[in-house]
Amino acid sequence: MFRSKTSLILGLAIAGTAILSACGGGGDDSIAARVGLSKPTVRVIHAIPGGPNVDVWQNGAKTNLLNEPYKFVSTYRDVTEGNQLFAFNIAGTSTELGHTTIDAHTGHKYTAVAMPGSDTAADVIQIDDPFEVGLFSDKARVRALNASFNAQNVDIYVTVPAVDLNSVTPTFSAVAFKSAVPASGKDSISLNGGTYRLRITTAGSKTVIFDSGTLTLANNADWLITTLPVDGIKATLPNRIKVLVARGDDESQAGLELVTQPLQ
Repeated sequence: MFRSKTSLILGLAIAGTAILSACGGGGDDSIAARVGLSKPTVRVIHAIPGGPNVDVWQNGAKTNLLNEPYKFVSTYRDVTEGNQLFAFNIAGTSTELGHTTIDAHTGHKYTAVAMPGSDTAADVIQIDDPFEVGLFSDKARVRALNASFNAQNVDIYVTVPAVDLNSVTPTFSAVAFKSAVPASGKDSISLNGGTYRLRITTAGSKTVIFDSGTLTLANNADWLITTLPVDGIKATLPNRIKVLVARGDDESQAGLELVTQPLQ
């Protein structure tokens, strides 16, 4: 029984490798990740507009992520199972802005996001992605996070560009400040690769407060869409927001900042 089960997994892995190669899969789409056997991994994101550059520490030791600016998105880093403490310090100092402890499990991918908190501290939000992805799927994975204290409950629409918002329901409904949708511990939603438009409204309204214009979402993409106050921690105007997209499919892992386009 053990031998036949092992052979089945090996056969699926070989077939999956061929299909992923044909459809351009890569990066975080390893076979081990897709069958839940990969080491736990963690990435960190600096999402504090106007915030200082940061050094990232892990379990009390400085990592090689040093002097990283706003919009920085790291690659996923292998960690061991169990508690992993990640801290964001002002670059070159022992002054901590914020930290979070991640309880890491095999097969899961984690994201630690430093977001606007106060003048002297950051809020650090963690997201646990079980990464339950079909072996042969090439769909993109998308999740939203609201880090905008000046827009504390928003609906987020990811649609084909010409869709009338009055005819559709939100892709992510009532995303509260400091919250992710789907919630941490649940899988990202799956979308077909293609051309999309990202629009954000206050929750329950169809009045657009952010419009990205046309975007391209690749097959096998892994996006975290984070709303942020345009003016950072100094923001005073309600609903004045922008978006930082962390793209797990992008080799550079750079954060893509989007500002609202003229409403159409």
